[in-house]
Amino acid sequence: MTIMIEDKKSAKIRNRRVHMANERTFLAWIRTSIAIMAFGIVIERFAFFLKQMLYILGKTANSGAPSSSDFIYSSILGIILVVLGALMGVLAFVRYKKVERQINEDTYRPSQILNVLLAISILAIGSFLVIYLIHSI
Repeated sequence: MTIMIEDKKSAKIRNRRVHMANERTFLAWIRTSIAIMAFGIVIERFAFFLKQMLYILGKTANSGAPSSSDFIYSSILGIILVVLGALMGVLAFVRYKKVERQINEDTYRPSQILNVLLAISILAIGSFLVIYLIHSI
């Protein structure tokens, strides 16, 4: 009888540890999504800063300085990053709840969708930045 009680306790403790690991993974994804959103805001605000500096300095497109329309790509990239970060936060929550249910049912199967989405997003953003930088030379 005492062996069964000890087995149930050790199973509960193992299950609790797995749930805590799942929660740590969820929080890591949330931190990543917040960082991506913050980076998007920084990029978008920097474009706004550059537009304001052009206005203050009185630079125009005729003097060889970039016009304010040249900074539209920074704004678009910033908005895309904020949307990507928000989407990652939602997907992280969905993944967290799915894994939680699988842990409770003892049917856990790893899923790579969030990892693949992040890798593809980073590749796309990196490619966009390279093209943008080459274009601005």
